[in-house]
Amino acid sequence: MIAAFMLNVPATSGLSHLRLRKINREKTTVFIPQKILFWLFACLIFSAASHAEEPKAVIGYVMKAEGEAFVTLDGITQPAVIGLPLQVGSSLNTGTEGSMGVTLADNTVMSFGPNTEVSLDAFLYNPDQGDLKLSTRISRGTLNFISGVIAKLKPEAVEINTPTGTIGVRGTHFLVKVDS
Repeated sequence: MIAAFMLNVPATSGLSHLRLRKINREKTTVFIPQKILFWLFACLIFSAASHAEEPKAVIGYVMKAEGEAFVTLDGITQPAVIGLPLQVGSSLNTGTEGSMGVTLADNTVMSFGPNTEVSLDAFLYNPDQGDLKLSTRISRGTLNFISGVIAKLKPEAVEINTPTGTIGVRGTHFLVKVDS
């Protein structure tokens, strides 16, 4: 048995590949087999699911990691290794014997000394449209910062937040130390 559903559409809708039955000059009834409806529904569901869980964009990579160095994203902590991708929301941590270096997509370079905790809070890098922003937070430790393209094109779009204030980047190289 083939189940079908009826759908009223204009006669000029171009649905000639489906079985049509003429009702009057203005309307045509289209019988859509259940199999076609199943596939249309399945495509709609999978399309919605794929958009719901799009991976976050990669904004940079770990370029150096020594000793205790970790990257945490969405509650999952993993050892920092060379080539590990970074995303907005990543938290970068080093232990008492650890250090780490990262390079972002705009060629910003950040190096972290022992006992450092830094979060990558915002990153927009689309220079053609003028969408530029870099925001990080250092909670403790040391950060050696060498600015990239974002700071060169739009210095006011770069901010380094600390527990006691915000650093606005106007130069190309600086060092920050935050005591625990």
